[in-house]
Amino acid sequence: MIRTTASRTVIATGLLLTLGLSTACSTGQESAGSGDAPGKASGKISMTYLQKQGDQEYFVGEAAGAKAKAAELGVDLKVVNLGNDANKTVSEVQAAIAQKTDGIIVVVPDPAVGPQVVQAAKDAGVALLTSDDQICTSGPDPSACPTEDLVPRIGFSGEQMGGEVGKRAAEEFVKTDWEPAETRTISAWKQDVTVCGDRVNAAKKAFTEAVPGVQNIDVATDNTPTGAQDKIAATITANPDVKNWVVWGCNDENVQGGVTAMENAGIDSDRIIGVGLGAYLACKNWDGGKPSGMKAALFINGKDVGALAVQTMYDKLKNGKDFPQEAFAPTTMVDPASWKSAGVTCN
Repeated sequence: MIRTTASRTVIATGLLLTLGLSTACSTGQESAGSGDAPGKASGKISMTYLQKQGDQEYFVGEAAGAKAKAAELGVDLKVVNLGNDANKTVSEVQAAIAQKTDGIIVVVPDPAVGPQVVQAAKDAGVALLTSDDQICTSGPDPSACPTEDLVPRIGFSGEQMGGEVGKRAAEEFVKTDWEPAETRTISAWKQDVTVCGDRVNAAKKAFTEAVPGVQNIDVATDNTPTGAQDKIAATITANPDVKNWVVWGCNDENVQGGVTAMENAGIDSDRIIGVGLGAYLACKNWDGGKPSGMKAALFINGKDVGALAVQTMYDKLKNGKDFPQEAFAPTTMVDPASWKSAGVTCN
């Protein structure tokens, strides 16, 4: 997902100054188009979809779903890849406003830019909607944000997804002869991303309710496969007496990195339970039919989110329909036997 850069502190400081100069604090609904932004648009509607990590498989699918829905609705849609550049988020929002876009949908690389993005859209009267990750109107940290200050979001329920992952991990554990005392669970995620915390905390809760007595180790990562692999490799080295490992995380990247680290450390695949979240990397472990520590993954289809985000923005701009505070796309648990029939794209 996102990477923290050295610029985060500078960005956050700048945001506090910006917010201090603001004469009013808007609510999430106001900044998202139900306040200052126009209720209905005349003529052909234009939208801008700003995505972090636009070359990642999930976000490629999200863009495809957004484009397909835009074509169906007759919407002029521009998709922009922000990469991991928080500063680019602000400049691309400003560029979209200058190009007279009617609505902006954004997946931020760093939630710290949230208030700046919100203020720019509010000042221009442009409808604003987030997908996937949350941003706050009144501060850089969505986890510390009052509910009414969160910008409306399209995506998945972090709590529901994490619960499904933890439940499946427990089901896989029950199939083994592992002793809880000889087992550890690893929760791997980028710890300043609110939706990631929602996912891993729900996974822990669901697993612990079904399988009490297994200790958990929290591992802070950058949400990339290599970053997770490095941190989890160090965790394995620091716990030489652990025989069995269960790993989940914010996304497929964390779990893939963890499974790779374990297998590289000489741990047999039958001593690893990895449950991914996304399935776009998990499926690569299953494509060749070889045994893998990746036992299952929750399939989240980016196409569904992209299409739902465009439809939601269209309903607001065309018909004046208020944004829901959150709207969720469906998910499906898949494994080596079911991923192809479920429609997982594995490139």
